[in-house]
Amino acid sequence: MHLLRKKFAASIIALTFTTPALAKAHRQPQITQSHWVGTWAASQQIPEPANSRAPEDLTDATLRQIVHLSLGGTELRVHLSNAFGTQPLHITSAHIAVPLSASSAQIDPTTDHTLTFDGKPDVIIPAGAEYISDPMAFPAAPLSNLAITLHYGQPPARETGHPGSRSTSYLVHGDEVSAADLTGAKKIDHWYQIAGVDVEAPANAAAIVTLGDSITDGHATTTNGNDRWPDVLATRLQAAPGTRDLGVLNQGIGGNHLLTDGLGPNVLARFDRDVLAQPGAKYLIVLEGVNDLGGLTRLNEISKAQHDAFVARILGSYRQIILRAHARGIQVIGATITPYTGSDYYHPGPLSEADRQAINQWIRTPGHFDAVIDFDKATRDPAHPDRLLPAYDSGDHLHPSPAGYRAMGEAIPLSLFVSR
Repeated sequence: MHLLRKKFAASIIALTFTTPALAKAHRQPQITQSHWVGTWAASQQIPEPANSRAPEDLTDATLRQIVHLSLGGTELRVHLSNAFGTQPLHITSAHIAVPLSASSAQIDPTTDHTLTFDGKPDVIIPAGAEYISDPMAFPAAPLSNLAITLHYGQPPARETGHPGSRSTSYLVHGDEVSAADLTGAKKIDHWYQIAGVDVEAPANAAAIVTLGDSITDGHATTTNGNDRWPDVLATRLQAAPGTRDLGVLNQGIGGNHLLTDGLGPNVLARFDRDVLAQPGAKYLIVLEGVNDLGGLTRLNEISKAQHDAFVARILGSYRQIILRAHARGIQVIGATITPYTGSDYYHPGPLSEADRQAINQWIRTPGHFDAVIDFDKATRDPAHPDRLLPAYDSGDHLHPSPAGYRAMGEAIPLSLFVSR
């Protein structure tokens, strides 16, 4: 026993002498860890009949789709979606490559790589699910284009996609996923089954999610031109040294609503998938509400009390967005609703304009959103503040023109994202 006590005491002395060294080791700077950050994304929905494909189109078919990245990286992975499918979807092969242009099916064949899923070149995506590819070493420059080519053996039981791609996709029959060109391809300005691209990025990199309707999705922008306001923001971020570690994810859906399903699920219904699940999401810009306001009186006017109750519900939806984002550590930036008096579709009257003004005043009021982007001020006609500036009007008095989208993207203070 005496011998055991001596050995125990010696062990305590040795531990005492080594503890400062161990403590010093724990104080050494930790190696910076990388993580996955979204560089491109598209909100998923059920394509309406005019934008869906006939079953024979996607039977033994190759579909090549072009996406525009924001943040660069040397390793990436791709998200495929069957979110609205009613049966498992078998993608028999998937490739990525560098396209020769944003408006061509041609790729650089030396950059063609096979995506794998759990080590296999095909994947069966369960109904209602998303599947992420294995990481792939692939040098992707900031603001570059990426071709994602899928082969379908059988068509989806129900399609999942993003109709408002503003980007041309290319469809041929047969398995041509590695072909340098898809000669004679059918051209389709929609995306199907592709939901996101992530890059491996430094620990301080993050993503900005832009949540909105057709004005975020880019209605009236240039097909294959990548001139939506989130694209303008991404370009500005990459040009400024202090913000080059930020990706921009466009989660706009044309016709989207805060309170009801429109073209795609309402904002709160899609919030978990389109915002909270986005890799590296640190900031959220919210530009939603014009379709709710316009739709309220599109067919007939209602009472002032009904207008007031509707505005209160919209503000409640904003509060829910803020609450849910803050719970995940995401900063929420409110964007004021742009003018739409004169809209050929909604025909808003004085009460609808008063609703917009009331909502914008709430957005601008400190204590609600973490910060504000005043898109209303950036796009309105000073002589007629309830209308878009003519130079920024696409012609329907609701959607901005490419010049208007540029003004929106340039109105965003980059200082909102510098101090992290």
